[in-house]
Amino acid sequence: MHEPRLNRALRELLQSQRIASLGTLNAEGGPFVSMVPFAVDPGAACLVIHVSLLAPHTRNLLRNPAVSVMVMQPEVASEPVHALPRISMDGQAARLQPESAHWLAAHQIYLTRFPEAEPMTHLGDFSFVAIYPTAARQVAGFGTARPLEADELAEVLRTV
Repeated sequence: MHEPRLNRALRELLQSQRIASLGTLNAEGGPFVSMVPFAVDPGAACLVIHVSLLAPHTRNLLRNPAVSVMVMQPEVASEPVHALPRISMDGQAARLQPESAHWLAAHQIYLTRFPEAEPMTHLGDFSFVAIYPTAARQVAGFGTARPLEADELAEVLRTV
C-alpha cells in the first residue's frame, strides 16, 4: 500500500520526537506554553501525556480542554531553522479515568516509550491525559506545508 510522502514524514516525526510544546489557556484566558513528553496511542488516534495535577498546564487543561501541541525536529547547528519539520495540532484534552480500558492502554503505551517514568505512575497527583487532535498544520520543509483535518490526522496517528 502506498503511503503519501507527507504522511510518512509526519509519522516519522512523531516516532522520532518524544517531547512537545503544549499550549493551554490559563484562568484569565491567556496563553501558557510548557514542555511535555508524549506518546501516541494508535488505537485511539490521540497523543498521551502524563502530567501532575500540581502543574499549571494540567490545571489549565482541566479547566478548559482546548489545547494546542507542537512537535518539531530539533535544530541542527549551522542549518537553517525556518525549514525544520514540525506539526502544530489543535485538540481537546481529556483526563483518563484510572484503571479504565483507555487508561490501561495509555499506561502501557507511555511506559513503552518512557520506562523511566514508571515510578511516577504510582503518584496520586499524576494523571494520564489524552489529546484528541481536531486540526493540524504540518510543515515538512521550506515551502512544504499543509493543513490536516481531524480524520486525516487520525489516519496518520493510527500508523505511528
